[in-house]
This record gives sequence, structure tokens and C-alpha cells, in this order.
Amino acid sequence: MLIKKVLLLFSSSFLAVLAIGGFLEYWPMMLSSVYLFMSSITILVYKWDKRLAMDPVNQTVRVPERSLHILAVLCGWPGALLAQQWFRHKSKKRPFIAILWLTIIINSSMLGYLYYWQYR
Repeated sequence: MLIKKVLLLFSSSFLAVLAIGGFLEYWPMMLSSVYLFMSSITILVYKWDKRLAMDPVNQTVRVPERSLHILAVLCGWPGALLAQQWFRHKSKKRPFIAILWLTIIINSSMLGYLYYWQYR
């Protein structure tokens, strides 16, 4: 239960910091918008896949895990963490979680790199 709260707080705080930083012009507002948009799309895709997972008839049309990871690395990882906790979807699969955290590290590293070079 504590982990769930920490993950929700972490991803929500990240989005809030991005939005506030965009309003205060620490970085382009477009960056905040991209993260919010991609997180929203990712949440919807997780919800859709969860619905498909619960329907035994539609098991063949599930969203591939690769697609979920691509959404995460393309700025949707805050939405992925939120959706995992809200919908209890893909929250027990250790290999999936490990790759998700790898996408978070890759995305955050690229964000840090871009921010660093912006002020150089």
C-alpha cells in the first residue's frame, strides 16, 4: 500500500513540477504539454488493455507490452505509473516493471540532458 502511494505521488509530482516549470518558463510549455498529453494517452491505453484482459473472448486483441513500453519512453511514463496503480494492471509482472523503470530512466536521462544543454 505504501509503494502504491509513493508511485502515485512520484508520477503526480513529476507532472506538477513540469507544468509549474512550464508556466514559470524554466523550460518550454510544449514540454509540459507533451508529457501531459502522452500520459493521458498512456492511461487510456492501459485502461483499454485492462478491459480486454478481463474479457476472456477478446484475449487475442490485447495491447502488446512493447506498445505500452514505447508509450512510456515517449514521455508517457507518469501515466503508465498512475495507470498501473489505479487499474492494478501489469503491477505484479516483474519483467514488465523492470523494463518500465528502464524506460523511465532513459526518458529522464534524455530530459536531463536536454535541460543541461539548454543552459550551456
